[in-house]
Amino acid sequence: MGKRFSDELYLLIKSLKKAEKRNFKLFVKRNSSSGDLKIIQLFDAIDDMELYDEELFLRKNPGITKQQIPNLKAHLYKQVLASLRIMRDENNIDLQLHEQLDFARILYNKGLHVQSLKMLDKIKESAKEHNQVTFLLQVLIFEKKIEGLHITRSNENRAADLSKEVDEMGERLVMIGKLSNLSLRLYDWYIHHGHVRNQQEADELKSFFESNLPAAANSVNGFYEKLYLNQCYCWYGYIRQDLLIYYRYCQKWIDLFEQNDTMKLVEPLFFVKGMHNLLNAHFMLQNDEKFNKTLAQFENFYQNGATINDNVQIQTFIYLYIAKINKHFLEGSFTEGVSLVPEIEEKLEEYKLQLDSHRILVFYYKIASLYFGCGQIDKSIEYLNRIINRSTPLRTDLQCYARLLHLIAHYELGNYELLEYLTKSVYRFMAKMQNLGMVEKEIFRFLRNSFYIQSKDMDKALIELKENLKKYEQNKTEIRAYLYLDIISWLESKMRKLGPAQEMIRLKYLQRQQEKQARHKNIN
Repeated sequence: MGKRFSDELYLLIKSLKKAEKRNFKLFVKRNSSSGDLKIIQLFDAIDDMELYDEELFLRKNPGITKQQIPNLKAHLYKQVLASLRIMRDENNIDLQLHEQLDFARILYNKGLHVQSLKMLDKIKESAKEHNQVTFLLQVLIFEKKIEGLHITRSNENRAADLSKEVDEMGERLVMIGKLSNLSLRLYDWYIHHGHVRNQQEADELKSFFESNLPAAANSVNGFYEKLYLNQCYCWYGYIRQDLLIYYRYCQKWIDLFEQNDTMKLVEPLFFVKGMHNLLNAHFMLQNDEKFNKTLAQFENFYQNGATINDNVQIQTFIYLYIAKINKHFLEGSFTEGVSLVPEIEEKLEEYKLQLDSHRILVFYYKIASLYFGCGQIDKSIEYLNRIINRSTPLRTDLQCYARLLHLIAHYELGNYELLEYLTKSVYRFMAKMQNLGMVEKEIFRFLRNSFYIQSKDMDKALIELKENLKKYEQNKTEIRAYLYLDIISWLESKMRKLGPAQEMIRLKYLQRQQEKQARHKNIN
């Protein structure tokens, strides 16, 4: 029976570009014996398959037995990687330093100790220029080995200098390790739980953060130390929904790359992630002008810098198009935003081998919100069902708010026969996931009571719900609901009989623009 996406070799081959496939075949023919050409048969077969089907391959290639398949697959996997390895990537400092370190070891093994040391000096210069602390430590340890075993006629202070450098690199790596550990654990917390849901979680997160942040963290100087420190505060502020802390450290994250421009090529994914978070901060704080300026900068990177490798290109696509959708959310141009959906769907299909479930869920929720905002409720429900029907332990918050928006969508359609069942079902789910705050409870109370509200009393009920929700807008443990659902604009649009929610959001956007112009005029 065919297996899709389950075979590592299948995934690797399907990720190759035409030039990489051509290079692989040249590599094998040049470096392998005639007997090894069976792996090309296997390569071509897998490349042509929509579904990985081993039995079909064996039937079409009677010269290969089932017992040979495991060894052939293992050999083919290694050969594909080897062929990719020789396709030189001038922008990848890791590969360059690894190669030079290999050369230094070859020279040393040939007994050419002085030449090896000269090569190590060059590696150190490059590693320092690109902030590669781990490589610096490897080089220093290698230098110590050579100096300790051979007479190299180095200067008389060489031993003391090397010892000092190793100690300094060791201290830096310890700090980098602690900060990167904290950053990773905070990010993992968010992926599994989303934003803090109550004061208890906020207190627990604060205690965890403060107890794991190294005492000297705020006085670090190295690039990676500063990068991970900014990430730690960024995730901390975001999870706690302290948007000013989040914004401040997102900006510091990007400023660090602007001050160390070469690091955009060394660590492009960290730059991309930082741009995503900065755009997200501008979006949540409704910094329209800064959002548009940063978005233009990011789009320029997508067109010119994101071609470094497939991984960078895919991640840049993800964050750029999330930002493009958010721009339409900001401006209330949901109908215009829907035009992005075919392009996004096409890219999701193209990158389906490399995308994780979390990213796909985020896109589905964003697209569902676009359709809901412009009044295409049926299409919104279609995308919400994709989230609801997907079993995943990730982003329980997204699962909850997809169900809540799904419930509100059926309310909009007037599917009252479903509402009573859905209301109970969604309420139980959100309670089980511990995602029921005061905002959510107010919405559920309104929806349950809506069965008994007469048409003439509906406006009064909507006003009451809006007033109740307004109480929680500045509450940090409740604000997460407003990040997922612009429930206030939806209510105001219904109260003013404006139509879809985008009409009210558009009015608010235009009003913000007028206020900014008035302030600018007064300043001048």
